[in-house]
Amino acid sequence: MQRISSLFCAAALALSGSAMADDFKVVTTIKPLNLIVSELVQGAATSDAILPPGASPHDYALRPSDVKKLNDADLVIWVGPQLETFLTKLMATNPNSFALTKQAGIDFLNYGAKPSDDHGDHAGHDDHDGHGDHAGHDDHDGHGDHAGHDDHDDHGDHDGHDAHDDHGDHAGHDAHDDHAGHHHNHSGLNPHFWMGPKQTIEAANVITEALIKHDPLHKTVYLDNLSAFTTEVNQAVSELNAELKPVSNKGYFVFHDGYGYFEHQFGLNNLGHFTVEPDRKPGAKTLIAIRESLKDKQAYCVFSEPQFSPAVVDSVTKGTEVNIGTLDPMATNVEVGKGGYVRFIKELGQSFTKCLK
Repeated sequence: MQRISSLFCAAALALSGSAMADDFKVVTTIKPLNLIVSELVQGAATSDAILPPGASPHDYALRPSDVKKLNDADLVIWVGPQLETFLTKLMATNPNSFALTKQAGIDFLNYGAKPSDDHGDHAGHDDHDGHGDHAGHDDHDGHGDHAGHDDHDDHGDHDGHDAHDDHGDHAGHDAHDDHAGHHHNHSGLNPHFWMGPKQTIEAANVITEALIKHDPLHKTVYLDNLSAFTTEVNQAVSELNAELKPVSNKGYFVFHDGYGYFEHQFGLNNLGHFTVEPDRKPGAKTLIAIRESLKDKQAYCVFSEPQFSPAVVDSVTKGTEVNIGTLDPMATNVEVGKGGYVRFIKELGQSFTKCLK
């Protein structure tokens, strides 16, 4: 009897190990994207990001372990070549690649778009409540207006581009028209969608479609997760609208041009940025223009980022009364798991509110 019991336990362990080995494996790139995906796959699959917490995709280089993880994944979800240029070549031959900028159904913004462009109060759009109208459909395979975007494929981390040192003439302005002729066109698609709750809900619908297509056995779980995620994000947006409205007219400068989606969502007053490329030093003209704006007391706050040295921010703000804050676009200290994305956007909102009050 004991021998039969032992055999039964061994068989159960073997089956359990086999089931674990056969778990549907999703690999993402940056932590903010993994915050979203991990909630959508909860109870059905595993999700893991290749970039360490706090790492920036603008200057990341793949390690051999990253390549193995990507090749072993059942589905690789990444933003697209406009952000993770280090993945472009590898993903070109990976049949499980799923680049969000190549999908329809996500309202991507362009660099230089203004918060007045009717994006302020579209949190989640009513047609996305519940499961949205996209989950379970295949009509996103062709990407609609964003498909291909060949003119943006080089846009991501802008390696080799030194021409923005003279960007100072644009400090305090939203438009980048004079940069249209540059190799990396900053009037093109802005890939930082995860900072916009509206676009994040749209992306969640598109991702859920892909999950169902690749792992149809867990369709019900994926749809339930999408519904819960959408509800939680919309609730957070309502709270953030109330929190940010009192400071929405107060001007500020950010370290790099990556917060457009959040600013659109909540109608914030961005006066300009130090650099369009966080791995590039700001030009002298930019620093002079920002310094002059601070002397004129046009800005209430200047934001740095934990991924990059704040020394340049400290030097420009020295001797002024402007507040200095920190915005973390990479969700470095946010725990992955249920409610992770909501915690991220709430922390972002609190950073704005605290510095602009």
